[in-house]
Amino acid sequence: MWSDPIADMLTRIRNAARVRRSAVSIPSSKLKVGIALVLKDEGYINDFDVIEDNKQGQLRINLKYGARGEDVIHKIQRCSSPGRREYRGVDEIPRVLDGLGVAILSTSSGVLSDRGCREKKVGGELLCTVY
Repeated sequence: MWSDPIADMLTRIRNAARVRRSAVSIPSSKLKVGIALVLKDEGYINDFDVIEDNKQGQLRINLKYGARGEDVIHKIQRCSSPGRREYRGVDEIPRVLDGLGVAILSTSSGVLSDRGCREKKVGGELLCTVY
Protein backbone atom coordinates (compact mmCIF):
# COMPACT_ATOMS: atom_id res chain seq x y z
CA MET A 1 0.00 0.00 0.00
CA TRP A 2 1.35 3.40 -0.98
CA SER A 3 1.01 6.45 1.17
CA ASP A 4 1.03 8.75 -1.89
CA PRO A 5 -0.21 7.16 -5.14
CA ILE A 6 0.17 10.43 -7.11
CA ALA A 7 3.87 10.66 -6.20
CA ASP A 8 4.21 7.01 -7.23
CA MET A 9 2.64 7.82 -10.62
CA LEU A 10 4.95 10.78 -11.21
CA THR A 11 8.00 8.75 -10.17
CA ARG A 12 7.09 5.96 -12.59
CA ILE A 13 6.71 8.48 -15.43
CA ARG A 14 10.02 10.15 -14.49
CA ASN A 15 11.89 6.84 -14.33
CA ALA A 16 10.39 5.54 -17.60
CA ALA A 17 11.32 8.76 -19.42
CA ARG A 18 14.85 8.59 -18.05
CA VAL A 19 15.45 5.14 -19.59
CA ARG A 20 13.56 6.04 -22.81
CA ARG A 21 10.62 3.67 -22.44
CA SER A 22 7.81 4.06 -24.94
CA ALA A 23 5.10 3.34 -22.35
CA VAL A 24 4.61 2.92 -18.61
CA SER A 25 1.87 1.05 -16.70
CA ILE A 26 0.43 2.44 -13.47
CA PRO A 27 -2.42 1.23 -11.23
CA SER A 28 -5.45 3.27 -12.28
CA SER A 29 -7.70 5.69 -10.40
CA LYS A 30 -9.96 8.57 -11.42
CA LEU A 31 -7.45 11.16 -10.22
CA LYS A 32 -4.59 9.56 -12.15
CA VAL A 33 -6.72 9.43 -15.32
CA GLY A 34 -7.46 13.14 -14.83
CA ILE A 35 -3.75 13.92 -14.53
CA ALA A 36 -3.01 11.84 -17.64
CA LEU A 37 -5.74 13.71 -19.54
CA VAL A 38 -4.19 17.08 -18.64
CA LEU A 39 -0.72 15.81 -19.66
CA LYS A 40 -2.15 14.68 -23.01
CA ASP A 41 -4.03 17.96 -23.61
CA GLU A 42 -0.89 19.97 -22.84
CA GLY A 43 1.26 17.83 -25.18
CA TYR A 44 3.52 16.10 -22.65
CA ILE A 45 2.41 12.53 -23.51
CA ASN A 46 1.15 10.92 -26.72
CA ASP A 47 -1.83 9.01 -25.39
CA PHE A 48 -3.09 6.86 -22.53
CA ASP A 49 -5.38 3.85 -22.16
CA VAL A 50 -7.21 2.39 -19.19
CA ILE A 51 -6.87 -1.39 -19.26
CA GLU A 52 -9.61 -3.06 -17.23
CA ASP A 53 -8.83 -6.14 -15.16
CA ASN A 54 -10.51 -7.83 -12.22
CA LYS A 55 -8.79 -5.45 -9.80
CA GLN A 56 -8.52 -1.66 -10.08
CA GLY A 57 -7.27 -1.57 -13.67
CA GLN A 58 -4.06 -0.35 -15.25
CA LEU A 59 -3.35 3.05 -16.75
CA ARG A 60 -0.95 2.72 -19.70
CA ILE A 61 0.73 6.01 -20.62
CA ASN A 62 2.53 6.33 -23.97
CA LEU A 63 5.42 8.73 -23.45
CA LYS A 64 6.38 11.40 -25.96
CA TYR A 65 9.83 12.37 -27.17
CA GLY A 66 11.04 15.05 -29.59
CA ALA A 67 12.01 14.53 -33.23
CA ARG A 68 15.64 13.82 -32.30
CA GLY A 69 14.76 11.82 -29.19
CA GLU A 70 14.97 14.70 -26.72
CA ASP A 71 12.81 14.69 -23.61
CA VAL A 72 9.44 16.43 -23.67
CA ILE A 73 9.06 16.13 -19.89
CA HIS A 74 12.17 17.74 -18.39
CA LYS A 75 10.93 17.89 -14.82
CA ILE A 76 7.77 16.59 -13.17
CA GLN A 77 7.48 17.46 -9.49
CA ARG A 78 4.89 16.75 -6.79
CA CYS A 79 3.85 19.91 -4.95
CA SER A 80 1.16 18.82 -2.50
CA SER A 81 1.57 15.73 -0.35
CA PRO A 82 -0.68 13.82 2.07
CA GLY A 83 1.09 15.42 5.03
CA ARG A 84 1.17 18.94 3.60
CA ARG A 85 -1.63 19.86 1.23
CA GLU A 86 -1.16 23.01 -0.86
CA TYR A 87 -4.36 24.79 -1.78
CA ARG A 88 -4.25 27.80 -4.07
CA GLY A 89 -6.87 30.35 -4.98
CA VAL A 90 -7.22 31.38 -8.61
CA ASP A 91 -5.00 34.45 -8.03
CA GLU A 92 -2.28 32.36 -6.33
CA ILE A 93 -1.82 29.66 -9.01
CA PRO A 94 1.86 29.63 -10.05
CA ARG A 95 2.97 30.32 -13.62
CA VAL A 96 5.48 27.54 -14.25
CA LEU A 97 8.46 28.85 -16.29
CA ASP A 98 6.45 31.98 -17.06
CA GLY A 99 3.75 29.97 -18.85
CA LEU A 100 5.99 27.47 -20.68
CA GLY A 101 5.26 24.75 -18.10
CA VAL A 102 1.99 23.62 -16.57
CA ALA A 103 0.67 23.31 -13.03
CA ILE A 104 -1.95 20.59 -12.47
CA LEU A 105 -4.65 21.23 -9.87
CA SER A 106 -7.49 19.18 -8.42
CA THR A 107 -10.53 21.45 -8.32
CA SER A 108 -14.26 21.19 -7.77
CA SER A 109 -14.55 21.13 -11.59
CA GLY A 110 -12.19 18.15 -11.88
CA VAL A 111 -8.47 17.94 -12.58
CA LEU A 112 -7.41 21.03 -14.56
CA SER A 113 -4.28 22.75 -15.80
CA ASP A 114 -3.39 26.20 -14.54
CA ARG A 115 -4.75 27.73 -17.75
CA GLY A 116 -8.06 25.90 -17.31
CA CYS A 117 -8.31 27.09 -13.71
CA ARG A 118 -7.79 30.70 -14.75
CA GLU A 119 -10.43 30.36 -17.49
CA LYS A 120 -13.01 28.86 -15.10
CA LYS A 121 -11.87 31.08 -12.22
CA VAL A 122 -11.46 28.20 -9.75
CA GLY A 123 -8.68 27.26 -7.37
CA GLY A 124 -7.86 23.97 -5.72
CA GLU A 125 -5.14 21.62 -4.54
CA LEU A 126 -1.85 22.08 -6.40
CA LEU A 127 -0.93 18.49 -7.34
CA CYS A 128 2.21 18.89 -9.46
CA THR A 129 4.15 21.01 -11.91
CA VAL A 130 5.51 19.85 -15.27
CA TYR A 131 8.01 21.39 -17.69
